[in-house]
Amino acid sequence: MSGSSLAAAVPEMCLAAAICVLLLVEVFAGERRRGLTPTLTLLALAVGAGLTVQYGHVTQRTELFDGMYVADELGFALKLAALLFVAVALLYSRTYLENRSILRGEYYVLALTALLGIFVLVSANSLLTVYLGVELLALSVYAMVAFDRDSGIAAESAMKYFVLGAVASGALLYGMSLIYGLTGTLDLGLIAARLQAPFSPGVTLGLTFIVVAVAFKLGAVPFHMWLPDVYEGAPTSVTLFIGTAPKIAYFALTLRLLAQSLAGTEPQWSQMLAVLAVMTLIVGNVVAIVQTNLKRMLAYSTIANVGFIVLGFVAGIPDGYAAALYYTLVYVLVALGSFGVILLSSTKGFEADQLEDYKGLYRRDPLLALAMMVLMFSTAGVPPLVGFWAKLRIFQALWETNHLWLVVIAAAMSVVGAYYYLRVIKLMYFDEPAPPQLPPARAAAGVRLALGLNAAAVLLLGVLPGPLLDLCARLIH
Repeated sequence: MSGSSLAAAVPEMCLAAAICVLLLVEVFAGERRRGLTPTLTLLALAVGAGLTVQYGHVTQRTELFDGMYVADELGFALKLAALLFVAVALLYSRTYLENRSILRGEYYVLALTALLGIFVLVSANSLLTVYLGVELLALSVYAMVAFDRDSGIAAESAMKYFVLGAVASGALLYGMSLIYGLTGTLDLGLIAARLQAPFSPGVTLGLTFIVVAVAFKLGAVPFHMWLPDVYEGAPTSVTLFIGTAPKIAYFALTLRLLAQSLAGTEPQWSQMLAVLAVMTLIVGNVVAIVQTNLKRMLAYSTIANVGFIVLGFVAGIPDGYAAALYYTLVYVLVALGSFGVILLSSTKGFEADQLEDYKGLYRRDPLLALAMMVLMFSTAGVPPLVGFWAKLRIFQALWETNHLWLVVIAAAMSVVGAYYYLRVIKLMYFDEPAPPQLPPARAAAGVRLALGLNAAAVLLLGVLPGPLLDLCARLIH
């Protein structure tokens, strides 16, 4: 294999090298200079983005490593998005980690390893590379959840996540092994070619196990048990990380495994996903109403939003997958800002994760309140914000494929969901501040600017939805 043919994999190689360099830096200079590793990590992400643009952009689909790795436009766009989201997540997290004395190099190494897992998953073209990406991402995230060793609740969340994650990995492996046994190949493209109707019961069984694993990774009901506990128990900076960039990887997992390699079995898996999506929408939106913890409320909001992403796949057409991709990117952008507000509101010894803590936030910190208001309105699907277009595209795809009952359920659940998003805005703008008046935590000006830009992007993409919608359609078709 010549050097030029490996060019498309340069971003992954760069990331692996950066992880090794960061580990060495942390060993030799980490104790003396605490700020060195975070700065080097952001530099590595910037270099990674440059190399991705330089080498990762291919005009036509290219397969490397005996067909196990594929470079295409979709992979290129998702990698750039993941680099951007991880960089912003780490930027928001630094002050939080410093305040809790957990600003250690291992955190950044784990974040980059998780990003490498996302890259592998996005470019996977074989059942082997899919599993490699899933595990690389999952194991890094388990360690990040338990990162604050002094917190008992974080350790408990990590154990729960690890045990349930192991069950999901087992289901994925079992499903893959059945599909491999019946088709005799690991290559996703060849699997699609060899799976011909009528399907044997073995194919249906393998497919069921794969759908279970995908649903667990996304956090769809009834495989959502880990999500609220992990969101609440993990340090907020880790919750921010888990709730954003990995969603891109799990979208890619669903697309590569179900929509591409198992495309022939679409009538079967779309029925399974339809049931999961309905349960996910109902449970996510209804249970979120009774939450008093903001992180837990956003966890159930994540579950409800996953329901919409799954609905895009239920449509079973390229327009549906493009709508699901658009929804995923929009959701990650909004979640990044929402958890960013929680991070910037917290101070040493104060997590700012209860809804009560946001009473009268407008008076203490107008910028944070304004950003949170824009983000909550967007998640609720209020026009002209970007969240409205994301929901509308999903409805359009379902309408085109005659899934009218799903449109009705999703629209009804959107109305239910609006209640708890608007409650946050009411607390910030119309309620009197809670008695223990805490001084507003002032993050660095650059971080506050990033949060302002984050909220502005949500507004701008809502006013001008065309470019991103066209991009998503082009990447999928």
